Amino acid sequence: MAGILEGKVAFVTGGASGIGQATAVVMAREGARVAVADRAEADAAATVALINAAGGQAIAIGGDVTREADVAAMVARTVSAFGRIDCAFNNAGIAPRAVGPAGQRLHELGQEAFDRMLAVNLTGVFLCLKHEVAQMLAQGGGGAIVNTASVAGLIGLATSGHYVAAKHGVVGLTKSAAIEYAEDGIRVNCVNPGYITTPMTKETVEERGEKILAKVPMRRMGIPGEIAEAVAWMCSDKASFMTGASHVIDGGYYAA
Repeated sequence: MAGILEGKVAFVTGGASGIGQATAVVMAREGARVAVADRAEADAAATVALINAAGGQAIAIGGDVTREADVAAMVARTVSAFGRIDCAFNNAGIAPRAVGPAGQRLHELGQEAFDRMLAVNLTGVFLCLKHEVAQMLAQGGGGAIVNTASVAGLIGLATSGHYVAAKHGVVGLTKSAAIEYAEDGIRVNCVNPGYITTPMTKETVEERGEKILAKVPMRRMGIPGEIAEAVAWMCSDKASFMTGASHVIDGGYYAA
């Protein structure tokens, strides 16, 4: 039986580990040829090796999503290798710890930390959207794009104001892009994970895992594969009437 992405070309950022890696693998399993992008091409190569070992087809691409020239080059390289882009997963992102000490309230945040957070988690998504959409339009229209937001894109979280601001921005960009390109057949949605077991969340979970799980009705962390399956479906024709949506996958955290 053919996979739900059979014959499609997928472009995935932040594909070296965690949710990005899991999604690239699932997309390949579902029949897509996958361009796996990360800041360092060598890091993306590990995901490509997993895909190729399972009989899929993938390439590794290095690039920084905060630099428009890099994003343009990553999209161009994908098209050079596979001829087109049918679906994209804009997943590259960083956690608050990547830009400064944990637990800072707004008055303690430095502008450099705030700017860096938005550069990666919001501007990076904008730049990817810009060049992916341009490519899809050049192909004649049609395609599906999923952005990684977060449950933090729908609620407030103390001591994570910069992260929350960026992720709310991703939700807003998603809605606006969905409206702008609906008539071109390009669907744009975002996935809003809760607490997922990834390298990015490791230290946070070690420090306050019990407090986090106490707020999750399912009383467990999610795993990357649970997000990956949803993203692959959102990129497929099975989700043909879905655009501008925020798809929450969080074990009930948002509902509670």
